[in-house]
Amino acid sequence: MSQRGLFITLEGGEGAGKSTAMAYVEKRLREANVDIVCTREPGGTRLGEQLRETLLAPSEIDIDPLAELLMMFAARAQHLSECIVPALQRGQWVLCDRFTDASYAYQGAGRGLGEAPVSALEELVQNGLRPDLTLLLDVPAEIGLSRARGRGALDRFEQEDHAFFERVRQSYLSRARRSSGRYQIIDASAELFEVESSLQAVVEDLLACPPLVDS
Repeated sequence: MSQRGLFITLEGGEGAGKSTAMAYVEKRLREANVDIVCTREPGGTRLGEQLRETLLAPSEIDIDPLAELLMMFAARAQHLSECIVPALQRGQWVLCDRFTDASYAYQGAGRGLGEAPVSALEELVQNGLRPDLTLLLDVPAEIGLSRARGRGALDRFEQEDHAFFERVRQSYLSRARRSSGRYQIIDASAELFEVESSLQAVVEDLLACPPLVDS
């Protein structure tokens, strides 16, 4: 059986510049003739996009944190089944804007659910699959919020307060510190050319020596 493709995720709080970073990484990988699938969470499938609209749209409905987490994992289960796993099995690389680290950060830390329910759903839904590399776009909460609020109308998450996003940021950094090297932290508060230079270095290392994955 041929080796599966690499699974790369981008993570970070609001205003970290994930979309810009993802477009840059995608461009560099395509220039290197990497067969890549780009996707996002929540989303990536028709069901996922419908749930994304429910989760992100400002609403008078007060969504319970556990209900929010379950919807995230419902979208993720469909995403894995329909998009991510088939692409990896074909040997394609998958570049995904957010994955389960975001659930630990936003629902686990931000909403105060803790890691246990996220971990339980991770085991149930992912069947052992984890990203091979996670690019963490790190930016202080106040800078990220200022950027997000400068873009116009805010989604349901962007309307949260500074304390929420500080918990999100610290969760991401804590997970990165506890990891065995899966994370590459990018200083997203830097100028764009500096961020792109850091991303380029990661891409070059990845192409020169991709991490070993299970077949």
